Amino acid sequence: MIKSLHHNAYRCRDSEETRKFYEDFLGLPLVHTLKIEATKTGRATGAGVLHTFFQLDDGSCLAFFEAPDMPFAFKDQHDFDLHIALEVEPDVLDRMFAKGKAEGREVRGVSDHHFIRSIYFRDPNGYVIELAAKVPGQESALDPAKNGARHKLDEWQASKPKPARAA
Repeated sequence: MIKSLHHNAYRCRDSEETRKFYEDFLGLPLVHTLKIEATKTGRATGAGVLHTFFQLDDGSCLAFFEAPDMPFAFKDQHDFDLHIALEVEPDVLDRMFAKGKAEGREVRGVSDHHFIRSIYFRDPNGYVIELAAKVPGQESALDPAKNGARHKLDEWQASKPKPARAA
């Protein structure tokens, strides 16, 4: 079955700007770069694509593709649309909050979600990055045998409003 997350991949505007945020600010080391001039299925990539990997402590990675000659609609993401949540220790959460403020970054939070405390940044590509610290004693929040997750989903499905139509 599925063992773990290897990497998530996203587009980026500029590989160096992205590296500065993920490596210099967040502390995720750049562990691999791959220049792609053609896909493994033989499709040309135009001027080429750079694929970069930034490693988390568990060995998984956040990865990015810079494809300068391939159009992509970068936009600021709403937290509900897309955000990347990374787990940190509580003291790291507080330290990163202070570091972000000291560097003049937009920092939102600290948000108390009862089982985690979170802060939020935007990376240079517009993606929302959440740093989340577990709250001690709240481990059952992610235990489906204790939290009623399936029952809550079933109730939601039965009572949710109709989707809004796109204009």
